[in-house]
Amino acid sequence: MNRAEVVHNLHREKPMNEMPVMLDGEGIMLFYPHVPQSAIAEVTKVLQSRWIGQGPRVAQFEKEFGERFCGKCSPLAVGSGTDALHLAYLLAGLEPGDEVITPVFTCTATSIPFLYMGVKIRFADVDPETLNINVKHVRELINEKTKAIVCVHYGGLPCDMDELHSLAREYEIPVIEDAAHALGATYKGKIVGEISQFTMFSFQAIKALTTGDGGMLVLQDQDLVPKAERIRWFGIDRSNKQKGTWENDIWEVGYKYQMTDIAAAMGIAALHEFDATLAYRQKLFQAYRRGLAGIDGIRLIGADHTDRTHAAWLCTALVDKRVDFMKYLREHKIESGQVHYRNDRYSILGGRRDDLPNMDAIEENYIVLPLHMHVKEVDVDYVCDAIRKGW
Repeated sequence: MNRAEVVHNLHREKPMNEMPVMLDGEGIMLFYPHVPQSAIAEVTKVLQSRWIGQGPRVAQFEKEFGERFCGKCSPLAVGSGTDALHLAYLLAGLEPGDEVITPVFTCTATSIPFLYMGVKIRFADVDPETLNINVKHVRELINEKTKAIVCVHYGGLPCDMDELHSLAREYEIPVIEDAAHALGATYKGKIVGEISQFTMFSFQAIKALTTGDGGMLVLQDQDLVPKAERIRWFGIDRSNKQKGTWENDIWEVGYKYQMTDIAAAMGIAALHEFDATLAYRQKLFQAYRRGLAGIDGIRLIGADHTDRTHAAWLCTALVDKRVDFMKYLREHKIESGQVHYRNDRYSILGGRRDDLPNMDAIEENYIVLPLHMHVKEVDVDYVCDAIRKGW
């Protein structure tokens, strides 16, 4: 059967104006960056101004982002999500030899900063229902040497924050949220960004809100803000330097982790339409939820929680015969992929562990399906119809 026949059979009951729009050329792509039209004008203004590095647009972005996502917490704009995580780990007081518990299933950016710092990583298993960190395994790993718990809201679905905070309080250690996937998510009525001592957001190229690359660190403790601002800028008290009152001394190691006004201009434009962006992505996620329901051999991850809202950055499923599934989708011009991998597969992170049975069980089954602003509901219908026919 050729591609034209496949399209005809899958959509024979759909009007022509509802046919998939992504099937020409590359097909339905897994990711596609979303840059609002208004961002082009805003970036142009910055490029024609005095400030293109860290300037007034960064401060404006922090202010508006904080009003939308941070409650009484303080946001600090940085050059990447990885920058934000490293700053969080430093501000949390982690030192060489300390132990942290972090999920094994995440982007390596969650774990790599610990290698800068000489911090020992204890990988926690996944929850097979959510692919988030497994609280039961965290409880088994935690001990008096543990200095922080790091959690990742995989795909945009918040972790079990009450349980994690209960453990953290017991051991008097912070929870650090890697919310790179979870901008706009909520947990029990609270916005992700106002729940924990430290929360990181990523604005990397294909995130729901992008600044090309960039990140935001959100701090509950206002007293940490001056130190965070110094570390972000080489350890220099930048505010006093600009006022001409800086004592011309650096007493702590700093980094070049600031955001630029170019990136912030993109972020402000995207922030102004983010509610519509989030609603659209969540609408597509629900279309997948309906379309994949009842199909043997595939289960959508994160679809049935009522106490938290999914930010719908990823649409992830567990499938039987993943290699066959991916090949079948490619034949139908549908891109899919794993995107993230268990971190203990990498030799730099110590190599494969033998105490992660849930990760072992799902390792050959998880798959990410297309969900972004260039996907339409009819594209989701096409994907689900193709899957329904079997692979």
